[in-house]
Amino acid sequence: MTIHKTDVGAPQVSGVSERVQSLVAEMTLDEKLAQLVGYWVDQGDEVVAPLSGEKVTSTGYADATVHGLGHLTRVYGTRPVDPIERAEWLWGEQRRLQAETRLGIPALVHEECLTGFAAWKAATFPTPLAWGASFDPETVELVASAIGRSMREVGVHQGLAPVLDVVRDPRWGRVDECIAEDPYVVGTIGTAYVRGLQSAGVHATLKHFVGYSGSRAGRNHAPVHAGPRELQDVFLPPFEMAVRDGGVRSVMNSYAEIDGVPVAASADLLTDLLRRRWGFDGTVVSDYFAVDFLRSMHGVAATPGEAAQIALEAGIDVELPGADAFPHLAARVASGDLPESVIDRAVARLLAEKEDLGLLDADFSTPPRSVDLDDAEHRALAYRLALESAVLLRNDGVLPLSAEPGRIAVIGPNGDSAEALMGCYSFANHVLAHHPAFPMGFEIPTVREALAARFRDVVQADGVTVEATDADGIPAAVELARSADVAVVVVGDRAGLFGRGTVGEGNDADSLELPGLQRRLVEEVVATGTPVVMVLLTGRPYAIGWALDGATGPAAVVQAFFPGEEGGPALAALLAGDATPSGRLPVSLPRSAGAQPYSYLHPILGGATEITSADPTPVRPFGFGLSYTTFVREGLTVDAGAAGAAASGTAEVRAGDAFAASVRVTNTGSVRGADVVQLYAHRAVASVTRPVAQLVAYARVELEPGESAEVRFTIPASRLAYSDRTLRRVVEPGEVELRVGPSSAEVDEAATVRLTGATYELRPDDARIVGVELRQG
Repeated sequence: MTIHKTDVGAPQVSGVSERVQSLVAEMTLDEKLAQLVGYWVDQGDEVVAPLSGEKVTSTGYADATVHGLGHLTRVYGTRPVDPIERAEWLWGEQRRLQAETRLGIPALVHEECLTGFAAWKAATFPTPLAWGASFDPETVELVASAIGRSMREVGVHQGLAPVLDVVRDPRWGRVDECIAEDPYVVGTIGTAYVRGLQSAGVHATLKHFVGYSGSRAGRNHAPVHAGPRELQDVFLPPFEMAVRDGGVRSVMNSYAEIDGVPVAASADLLTDLLRRRWGFDGTVVSDYFAVDFLRSMHGVAATPGEAAQIALEAGIDVELPGADAFPHLAARVASGDLPESVIDRAVARLLAEKEDLGLLDADFSTPPRSVDLDDAEHRALAYRLALESAVLLRNDGVLPLSAEPGRIAVIGPNGDSAEALMGCYSFANHVLAHHPAFPMGFEIPTVREALAARFRDVVQADGVTVEATDADGIPAAVELARSADVAVVVVGDRAGLFGRGTVGEGNDADSLELPGLQRRLVEEVVATGTPVVMVLLTGRPYAIGWALDGATGPAAVVQAFFPGEEGGPALAALLAGDATPSGRLPVSLPRSAGAQPYSYLHPILGGATEITSADPTPVRPFGFGLSYTTFVREGLTVDAGAAGAAASGTAEVRAGDAFAASVRVTNTGSVRGADVVQLYAHRAVASVTRPVAQLVAYARVELEPGESAEVRFTIPASRLAYSDRTLRRVVEPGEVELRVGPSSAEVDEAATVRLTGATYELRPDDARIVGVELRQG
């Protein structure tokens, strides 16, 4: 769509179909406003969104749909409903809207889908931090396609995912929902999710545009004071990739205020950047209650009507989850404060989305009679992603376990807990926690159950709960461990919302120690002398240096970020040696809460120096992960094409031109495994300070013992770009050192490329994603 100005200065929309234009022209103001809001049919007293208890929609459903309806909010995802029964209700409701409203336009149905379709009996996949740990966009795309297929089968049109917030502080509870602390990893994997979901006919929604994760001290709904360079170089690139390369159809605003301006009120971000500069032509939906938050939480509007006008003029098209503020736009039009054409712009966008989804011609005569929301494809993909994302952090030789390891004692609060395998936005932890009488609705073996299915003698004791400070159960757990040949101590988080749990939305932390008495439990079990494998099921990285680097720590440590319904079997396979660990850390492992916020993308002054006694160095760096095999990466070369290489051996390429870098990786061990080849850039001199290391490209490479592969990266100019002193995104001439290694802190080989010629300013048609070619043998 292209936006232009009328003679009276009111924005209009062109570029939509004649059908949409005719519909808008035919609509009354009431019918237009009905299209710009949702209705949360099942919203009750359960808190599943911020301040939802205070904002329960009061308008009766029948009254709210007299003139039609834009969105139906979470008809499957608010309470446990049988999918077939609910689909029958939904098909009937859509027929009613077609038959009983003047224009007969069905509602668009949206749901959460961050770890799978958030509905009862639907598959639950690993949380997004696990996507990042897999470094595998292809698998994530397949997962998203399977999720989208389930949603479309039961009449859902839009999914509120993926989250493209770049991790900046692990104390933030919503780190559970994020992919990584590196913008390129977030962008490539998030874009893969968008492509997968939309390939199934479900529109993806980018969250949370933009800056949400940069809040002070990692607090939810807290102010963000990011500078424009941090916005452009860290927070915005993943969204730009998903818009320009992924073709995403919907965007959701961030709750944040950035330097005093709420994003929901920012035309600079929602219109000038998103639409005019990036060319986004889909719909912008508000995060839940975000429009009225302009009045109630930000104080930039005095009334709901004023909040609605500010949001609409900034670029928010649809108010979700319900109609708190947008209905007040009618009075703003009547008073002359708001041209009706501004409303027309948003209505046209929403109707264009419904047309694209086939809703304007949909036949709701036959609802589905049977669906399987957790079929064999779902489970196979859930297992694959769980397997690829587990990160081996330490191994003194206890892993893999022998074929006959003797008695295995599974100790810890997460060892026999299904809930501990799932993230905050899983249906079980997000919704089902409010309905304890309902069963889970799908199979999700615990770690204990999975180990018991694999080994003959498995015993179990919790020892402690996740959060409690009651140590009464520790002695019995210690004795059980003492009687065993190996102890698998499973600790970590319990995901929930707004104070219910240790991580998740609204569950921010001021400490990065393991919650409750879990560290004490681990240390007392280790003191028995029984070999200990510590398994972490968490939604954030914790300060576990005591377990990784000390002589008295566990023999092995495995990090799994909420690995989903097949997480138990995947972890059992890894511990048994049926598969080889291949996950890599998508976030740095913190030294302490006091060392935060920290990112591996820090300039020289952001690291350890002799002029401060505070050491922010992580105990394990971004990109780190061990294996049961070994890899050698060698022969790093840079191919500058026709420019060739200088006499010194340094490749030369014009700033702004693409070039290639190649490296050979060999599995030098005795078992099959996957390496994540990581290519970093280091620039010693630039017009602005630069990170000491920045990920340029990565590739996941599966190799048999003794097998080699050449990895060839085709690197576009954008991977070496940054915002200069005038905030232009540029590639400056000068030398760049490329480094290949097993993590951001380790270098196997390095090569230099000299960028020549004039400074190059990025253009909209420049490539953003590195091409990867693998040549086996």
